[in-house]
Amino acid sequence: MTIDQTAAEQTATFTPTCDLFDRFKDDARYVLPGFRDFGAVTRFTGPVVTVKCLEDNSRVKELLATPGAGRVLVVDGAGSLRCALMGDMIAASAVKNGWAGVVIWGCVRDVTELAALPLGIKALASIPRASTRRDQGLVDVAVDLPGAAVRPGDILFADEDGIVLLAPEQAAALK
Repeated sequence: MTIDQTAAEQTATFTPTCDLFDRFKDDARYVLPGFRDFGAVTRFTGPVVTVKCLEDNSRVKELLATPGAGRVLVVDGAGSLRCALMGDMIAASAVKNGWAGVVIWGCVRDVTELAALPLGIKALASIPRASTRRDQGLVDVAVDLPGAAVRPGDILFADEDGIVLLAPEQAAALK
């Protein structure tokens, strides 16, 4: 599958975040601005899997090496700008395993390579320093991104305007 096909397929089934917010108003959770697009796909959606980690990408690497089935990994890296929680090799693993996207409250690296991958990637910034793996981090726990609580199983919608989260029953009402 090419990057163009992936983007076209996602666009065909994607509801823009502005439309979601207009429909659900205060019942829609939205993440505050500050996240940048790093992947070739800028519009993506899927059920959320969460990781909470600080400057240790052990769980990120492990999860993205498993079947993604169109899910989105949300990483609460506490907004740390001291090291990257994902680079090109881990992101390539996410593509290979069918993840729709990754949202990192923290940094990424290998920006040129990430931009060529058919994956939605939102993060705060880039930095050349990799994280140190200490086998730490929590999976499938409620996390907080700036402005929004995120629970495993939420449905995340991300596009050029931002990130909106819906409960599964809200998202089911879109069909």
